[in-house]
Amino acid sequence: MYRNASPSQRVRAAPNVGAAGAGGFLFHENALKSWLFRDGRFAHFLFLENAMDVRLLLENTLPGLGYELVDFELMNGGGFRVFIDKPQGITVEDCVQVSNHLTRLFMVENVDYSRLEISSPGLDRPLKKESDFVRFAGQLAIVRTRLPIEQQKRFVGRLAGVEDGAVMLVIDGRTVAIPLSNIDKARLEPEF
Repeated sequence: MYRNASPSQRVRAAPNVGAAGAGGFLFHENALKSWLFRDGRFAHFLFLENAMDVRLLLENTLPGLGYELVDFELMNGGGFRVFIDKPQGITVEDCVQVSNHLTRLFMVENVDYSRLEISSPGLDRPLKKESDFVRFAGQLAIVRTRLPIEQQKRFVGRLAGVEDGAVMLVIDGRTVAIPLSNIDKARLEPEF
């Protein structure tokens, strides 16, 4: 954990003081200083590892309940925001059911959190996986790329599926191929 820090740079970790962290250590807001190096650097990887563990836990649990994990966010203060979906859409009862299940699951798995929010992805649903672009073919979408394509990074058009690892987007009658690896963010654009 402290491989790159000399003994004079590190502060001892305080095990078992709050939320589940990496390597079996537990940390709490008051004990965050335990993870600080004396020169002010912070061990960010602890939060990333914990978030990845929670994401994996969600990806393995939600399909068994009949839901798809659309997105997962860490909130300030140690909370989690979970976006779920299913083909028939999400109701308040679905959010309650998932919230109750995850509360019990997090207790069993010793995942500490300050707040848990369960939500539908909304009308402007994020598109994260290749299957999302296939599922919502024909829908209007906004796609932002990491690198420019045809001198632009923002595209608005109709999804036309995925071919050879590229999202096909129909814009003003022409089709633009956007490699999945170049997509920074993509969302459905609601039509009224």
